[in-house]
Amino acid sequence: MKKVFLVYGHYNEKSFNAAIRDIFIKTVNENGNEVDCVDLYKEKFNPVFAGEKPDQTVLDHQARIEKSDVIVLIAPIWNFRMPAIVEGWIDKVLAPPWAFRFKKLFGNYGYPIGNLKGKKAIVFCTYGSPQFAIRTFFLNMPTKRLRRGVFNICGIKDVTYKRYFAVPFVSEKKRKKFLDDVRNTALNL
Repeated sequence: MKKVFLVYGHYNEKSFNAAIRDIFIKTVNENGNEVDCVDLYKEKFNPVFAGEKPDQTVLDHQARIEKSDVIVLIAPIWNFRMPAIVEGWIDKVLAPPWAFRFKKLFGNYGYPIGNLKGKKAIVFCTYGSPQFAIRTFFLNMPTKRLRRGVFNICGIKDVTYKRYFAVPFVSEKKRKKFLDDVRNTALNL
């Protein structure tokens, strides 16, 4: 049995992101695995980080991640990043020294040592833009940032990144295909 810690970051319960969440949770549970879901908007997570020590909510999320095998993020991409509430969650929860630390080489130089090795990450993102624009003009910035700048630094090398493009403009048939991909991803934890 796998334990999944899912972070959901969309304000609208009728959004396509909510459909992704629901299909993923249903499929994972049907296959004997366990999902621990955090809905950042419902929980009114405070994304503002001003250098303070972790509060009880952050410590709770970190403890739940420690018990999990897989971390899942579900959110839209707005302005080439996830919503501020999700970005704030990343800044506060996947933070040093808990998620990673730096090994000093000399002077101000060093490199990160991830503390979350052995875990897997899955990211489901929706875009309003077509795939061509994201891949060519914007060079897959959100993908690179999350994969390399967040998860790899934390020691998570097994990252599955699922992107669904032009969501507001695609047909119901295409949306069904997207949700089939979510289901297949959940089956292959």
